[in-house]
Amino acid sequence: MNRHLVVMVKEPRPGRVKTRLGADIGMVPAAWWSRHQCAALLRRLQDPRWQLRLAVTPDAEGLASRVWPGQLPRLPQGAGDLGDRMARIFRSLPPGPAVIVGADIPEMAPRHIARAFTALGPAEAVLGPAPDGGYWLIGLKRSAPPPPALFAGVRWSTRHAMADTMASLAPLRVALADTLADVDTASDMR
Repeated sequence: MNRHLVVMVKEPRPGRVKTRLGADIGMVPAAWWSRHQCAALLRRLQDPRWQLRLAVTPDAEGLASRVWPGQLPRLPQGAGDLGDRMARIFRSLPPGPAVIVGADIPEMAPRHIARAFTALGPAEAVLGPAPDGGYWLIGLKRSAPPPPALFAGVRWSTRHAMADTMASLAPLRVALADTLADVDTASDMR
């Protein structure tokens, strides 16, 4: 079965993207950072071992955007919180294992993604922990429908996000991928 890697991206407009980072360094520099970080990441993650796709927001603008590489398939993130949007992505993909990542993880490389897909051999789900209690990657084998409570009760953007997500994945076997940090504030850029 085909493997699917989905990168969640937001149109890099000042005041719309990386607003916590923008509060530290300014909205224009934060949008610039986001655009260039994402472009470099997408170049690195193109790999024959998986089908790379973009989940874009805002939907209409992202689907038509010239910011993202034209050859990459796009799907709209849609409405709702992060859990609603990720669950929708998992449901909309063709059959096969799927991994979803954010675009703000500077150290992410194909080896990290490959290890996450490998972890989906014995496990039914995989999470890539972040040092702040969240996570940068979630993957599902998708050999059966996801748990009905997937992402229920997750306290997003808190130190509880990963633990809450782990609880929502029950009774699936969950593996852990590499720990990587995302960039939310200026101190994260160090």
